[in-house]
Amino acid sequence: MTDGAPKLLYSVDSSSFMDWQARYYPVDVFVSVVERIDALISDNRLVAPALVKEELSVVGTGDLIAWAKARPGIFVATGDLLGEAQAIQNAFPGLRDPKAEFEEADAYVIALARIRGGIVITQETPVAEKRNPKRSHFIPDVCREMGIPCFNLLGMMRRENWTL
Repeated sequence: MTDGAPKLLYSVDSSSFMDWQARYYPVDVFVSVVERIDALISDNRLVAPALVKEELSVVGTGDLIAWAKARPGIFVATGDLLGEAQAIQNAFPGLRDPKAEFEEADAYVIALARIRGGIVITQETPVAEKRNPKRSHFIPDVCREMGIPCFNLLGMMRRENWTL
């Protein structure tokens, strides 16, 4: 970011953490990404709902789970977001995965960005870009309809003017 520019807050979805560490930017190759993410965390600019940590503990790699456990301060308590997340789920029932066995973090990621005036970071794509979507709304669809900025991880890196 350039000096004097507003400091943006990022509300991060599970998919972005997984894509960062396990898929596209592995930490053993992209060491500077870890440093830059940690700098955002130190500046209180990168946060995620506690449900994201729960999702990561189920589907994340061992390294990602350990990384998340070492940074408990980035995870915002579910209760702090519950009212807003429920309002989002009620307004967009198609956001829920009908086959999900547990509470999903999607509405909470959006709620956190809305409450704190932040930007949602997710690797999800809009329903229009999917061949056979299993639901009618995904995070980018809800963000668009609610007027909440939404980018993927690479978009966040570009907004921050990172070069690796």
